[in-house]
Amino acid sequence: MARMFGTDGVRGVANTDLTCPLAFRLGQAAVRFQGKRIIVGKDTRLSGDMLEAAVCAGITSMGGTALLASVIPTPAIALLANQLECDGGVMISASHNPPEYNGIKLFDGKGFKLPDEVEDQIQAAIESGTMDADRPAGDAVGTIEEVADAVERYVGHAVESIKKQGVDFAGMKIALDCGHGASCVSSPEALRRLGADVHVLNETYNGVDINVQCGSTNLDPPKAIVAEIGADLGIAHDGDADRVMLVDSRGNEIDGDMMEAVLALDMKERGCLPGDVAVSTVMCNLGFVNHMKAHGIEVKQTKVGDRYVLEKMRAEGYAIGGEQSGHLILLEYNSTGDGLMTAVQTIASMRRLGLTADQAAELYVHYPQELINVRVSDKEAVNTNDAIQSAKKAAEAAMGETGRVLLRPSGTEPVVRVMVEAASDEDAKRHCREIADVVIAQLGID
Repeated sequence: MARMFGTDGVRGVANTDLTCPLAFRLGQAAVRFQGKRIIVGKDTRLSGDMLEAAVCAGITSMGGTALLASVIPTPAIALLANQLECDGGVMISASHNPPEYNGIKLFDGKGFKLPDEVEDQIQAAIESGTMDADRPAGDAVGTIEEVADAVERYVGHAVESIKKQGVDFAGMKIALDCGHGASCVSSPEALRRLGADVHVLNETYNGVDINVQCGSTNLDPPKAIVAEIGADLGIAHDGDADRVMLVDSRGNEIDGDMMEAVLALDMKERGCLPGDVAVSTVMCNLGFVNHMKAHGIEVKQTKVGDRYVLEKMRAEGYAIGGEQSGHLILLEYNSTGDGLMTAVQTIASMRRLGLTADQAAELYVHYPQELINVRVSDKEAVNTNDAIQSAKKAAEAAMGETGRVLLRPSGTEPVVRVMVEAASDEDAKRHCREIADVVIAQLGID
């Protein structure tokens, strides 16, 4: 059987791939493998209500208590699982994916995503049908409780993390794109409490507009508002707000690598960067790696996926890690990627370092990267297809030490990601297009 879990939970088109029976089983698994007290959240997708009901039915069918946090960012579920002494957490979200998708992410009682081996055990239990044998009867079934202050706890945590540093955002004008997603309940309030003048866009939702031409994967809306109102910077979240991207006053992007650079430099100056190490993935920019090295900070790289970044951090005792996509983990504050915490901590670091957003965007020379996503019939075949591998080797030979090629199957979609980094934008685009064309010819679908 194919692996049920991707790099970030179980994900697929709602009611087609991710069905109510599967959500029910995952709710049962949360109790069986974690414990009886499970907090449940969701983003703003139309299918969230349906899947929430199924997950909670699974939890209560095993005698568990489902604590409903309703619409809330993913990192809030990780935080609250720990704060409320839960045995585990469930987040219903497909993160940055289109509205028709949804997903289910499982957390342990400390707010950490489950390791691969536990996910494999859950899949085996679901496929074997053995969990039904553990169902209690009659008055031993579980209940559902609402957590009325769930959002307030999360917002308060972020605000207090900045205030205790003696920092505020008074005098700052910030444009905020909520992406019609879960951050609409939290980020505007947090930034306002910190003293910023906040101009919010895409703050409402109807269930089918999440991530559509907005949010962290499309920065045109915040760029436009920043220019219109003369903001100091713009902030954009994805659908479940575990990611964030920034733009400066001129519309230049400040990605995860750049934010991690600012944060790591500030942490090193304050003596709170263990081992003088920042963790990232193989997708991070060479400019970021070189800039960190020049300032005495080593970048340790992992496979793509925040779970692998976190594994490295926990195993070796590091405090900061992240991905270029804006998914950063600051273990002092949360156990998973947290878009709001990343944004406020980056702004605080910029203020301490005396950097404007414009200066942060120019912190180092950014090597041009080109990324093309190709929808394919078999994403795993990219690693064994001779024609694709030959095209990759040809590009690598042409660029030598001045560039690199990454080919990887997406963990959440039927997509192969083709990324080329080169000394010039022209070379990056050309080699990426050539390789992508071969992937399309060999594996592509309409």
